[in-house]
Amino acid sequence: MSTSVPVTLTTAGAVPTDPTSLRQTLVDGVAAEVPGYTADLPGSLIEDIASTDVGAMAMIDQARVDAINSITPYGANEYLLNQMGVLFGLQQGVATNTSAYVVFTGPVGYVLPKGWVVGDGTYQYVLQDGVVIGSSGSSAQTQVIATQSGSWTPVANSITQNISTLPSGMTVTVTNPQAGVAGSGAESVDSYRSRIFKAYQATAQGVGSFLYTLLSNLSGVTPRLVSILQVTGGWEIICGGGDTYDVGFAIYSGVIDLSTLKGSSTTARNVSVTITEGPNSYDITYVNPFSQSVDITATWNTTLPNFAEVSQVNSLAQTVLTNYISSINVGQPINLLEMDDLFASAVSTVLDANYLTTLTYTVMIDGVVVTPNAGTHIISSDAEGYFSPGTITVQQG
Repeated sequence: MSTSVPVTLTTAGAVPTDPTSLRQTLVDGVAAEVPGYTADLPGSLIEDIASTDVGAMAMIDQARVDAINSITPYGANEYLLNQMGVLFGLQQGVATNTSAYVVFTGPVGYVLPKGWVVGDGTYQYVLQDGVVIGSSGSSAQTQVIATQSGSWTPVANSITQNISTLPSGMTVTVTNPQAGVAGSGAESVDSYRSRIFKAYQATAQGVGSFLYTLLSNLSGVTPRLVSILQVTGGWEIICGGGDTYDVGFAIYSGVIDLSTLKGSSTTARNVSVTITEGPNSYDITYVNPFSQSVDITATWNTTLPNFAEVSQVNSLAQTVLTNYISSINVGQPINLLEMDDLFASAVSTVLDANYLTTLTYTVMIDGVVVTPNAGTHIISSDAEGYFSPGTITVQQG
């Protein structure tokens, strides 16, 4: 006999099947196999068996409902919760297990992926984020978390074993320069449940914003010198500062198809690094932005007779204009209207804008006088260049 009881799903989840429906399903199934079968005779053995079977079916149906309704961060049992954690790469105990920071040394450009396992001869630890060996021959310090709960303090230079397998002929060493941090005991189920729930709430983002975040977080990278340009056939990635292999690894981590990476048409601006993960190597090309020196002469005047705070106006305005040029993102223009607002705001404590009658600028880029684009108040930049303040002069005229 092959008979199934359908699952009833509502906005509140699965709900149990009414016992009357279960009994009818049972009776219909038996009758289909045994012609003339009836379970309606009162006090009969057949009726007694049918009633007992319906009770068993109700228990099974309730177990099925409970299992379905437990597939949620709110109600999952501990086993299901751990399976959900696997989907997000979340290990129970990360928040409380013993941890340390390790450094890998080996071939430049070699990648140790997230999940790489190292050990100290007694305990094993898992790498929490992928890391690349930089141009110095060593990686940045990166966190590893013990695979088991408990409280002990990893002694400095005690984590020296690569448990995960390296490709044949590849030599990579690992150590923890400082002592680690002892764990605080096993992570509670509630804590783990909360972290998984937050993982479910994570939102996706585009390639551009994702890459910008990865690159801007690197040590030595200046966020204003990061730009992700969509060009014909792919992406042109501009990044100023940081270790070239750290930058290359960030790009490798954030771009799905490396063949879409396009360098600058001015090849001298291109930076190429080779990232190696396992037995495979990948060539990464990005653009190093170039500096454009900006000299500005700002000339201002006022209707106030015998104005005595000229030097303060000059000093305040010089500072704010210098900071403005230093803040413009790579590829973005100089906006003279924004300079007007910054100037007036900076000097407002000594000269009200109502009395500021003249404000003009002479702008030079790399020693050449430039004027705003026709019909605008902006001075364009090269898409791969950024502005650096040169001589900023403020004078009353």
